[in-house]
Amino acid sequence: MTTDIIVIGGGVIGSAIAYNLTKRGKRVVLLEKKYLVNGASGACDQGILLQSKAPGDHLRLGIYSMEMYKGLEKELSRELEFSQKGYLVLIENDMELKTMEDVVKQQNACGLPSQIISADEAMRLQPGLNRDAIVAAAYCPWDGEVNPYMTTFAYADRAAELGAVIRTGCPVTGLMIENGQVKGVKTPEEVIYGETVINAAGAWAPFIGQMAGLEIPIKPRRGQVYITEAVPQFVHKGVINARYIVAKHHPELLKNDTSKKAKLGVGISLTQSFKGNVLFGASREFVGYDTSNTLEGLKEVMANATHLVPGLKRLNIIRTMGGLRPYPPDSKPLIGYVKGLPGFFMAAGHEGDGISLAPATGKLVADLILDGRTDVPAAASFDVNRFDLMKNG
Repeated sequence: MTTDIIVIGGGVIGSAIAYNLTKRGKRVVLLEKKYLVNGASGACDQGILLQSKAPGDHLRLGIYSMEMYKGLEKELSRELEFSQKGYLVLIENDMELKTMEDVVKQQNACGLPSQIISADEAMRLQPGLNRDAIVAAAYCPWDGEVNPYMTTFAYADRAAELGAVIRTGCPVTGLMIENGQVKGVKTPEEVIYGETVINAAGAWAPFIGQMAGLEIPIKPRRGQVYITEAVPQFVHKGVINARYIVAKHHPELLKNDTSKKAKLGVGISLTQSFKGNVLFGASREFVGYDTSNTLEGLKEVMANATHLVPGLKRLNIIRTMGGLRPYPPDSKPLIGYVKGLPGFFMAAGHEGDGISLAPATGKLVADLILDGRTDVPAAASFDVNRFDLMKNG
C-alpha cells in the first residue's frame, strides 16, 4: 500500500494531525496499535488549561489553541462539550502566593487575563472549598473544558469522511528505511509506503524512535484519578492547585519536601462532566509503563482532594483510573522533522497538555509538512531538534 503520509498513534494528537493533513488534500493513513483514545487521551480530565502553561512560548501556543477550540465544533460538525467556565488555582501558603503573583504578572504580559483573588472570592466562585486550607487563589475566565473522547473521535471521524484511512488494532512493527531515509512502516499485515511518517505515539513514541536508532527523551508519567457517580452541579469552576504550577515551573522551591505527597507528585485536579460525574486526582509518578492504581497513590490523592474540597467525601466513587502522560525533560512537545533522518516527523511529548494543544498541534504539523512554515506562534520553540536524538550516530 502507498500513501502520502502515515500517522502513528490514535490519540487526540494523531487524530488532529490526520484531520488537518487530509483537509488539505493529502492521502493519510493513521495507525493505532489498539483503539482510538487508548493512551493518555482516554485517561485524562477535560481541562483546556492556560494557567498551567509556562509564561512565554508554551502559553502563547495554548492561547492560540483555545481560539481554535471556539470554532472547532462548527468546523468538525460534532458536539465536543466545549465550554469556557474558568479555572481556579488554589494557593495554600505564602511561598505559593509569592510564586503565583510573579507567574500571573508574566501571564498577563502574554495576554492572559489571569488574576490573584482572595480566598473568600474563590469560595464564592466554587462553593465547598476548605476556607482554612487556602490563603488565596488565581483565576482565569479563559480556561475551559472539552470532552477528550468526543474530540478525538470527532477528528478521526472527520478525517475518515475526507478520505483518511483509520486502522485500529494495527501496530507498527518496524520502519522502512532506505538510504538513510524513512520510506514507510511495517505492520503485521503489510508494508505501507509514504513520503512522511509521523510519530504521534505519545508515551510510546520512544519505541517508534528506537526502530530508527533514535533516543527520544519522553518518559511515561502516571496519573491516578477517581471518578464519582453522576451528581447535580458540584464543580462550578475547574480547580487545580498552585503546588502543581510551582512544581512544574519552579521545582527548586520544593526540593526539601520529603513528604509522600511530594514523592508521588500529588495535586488536585477537579472537573465535572456534562453528565454529572466528578473526576478528581491526580498523581505524577515515574513508574515506567504501569497504568495500574495503587493503594498508596489513591490514599494520597484522596487525602489531598478531600482536604481542599471536603464535600467530595459525600460522593460515591464508581471507579478509579490510571494513565500515562508523555513527559519530555523541558515539558514542551517535540514537533518537527528529525534532522538527519529524512521522512521522519515527531509530534509527541505533550505531557498533560495533549487535549489543550491538539488543535494548534494539528495545524502546526500540517503547515510544517506542506508549507515548510507556519503562523502558529512560537513553533520554533517546540522543534524536536533541540534534543540530540541520534546519539548513536
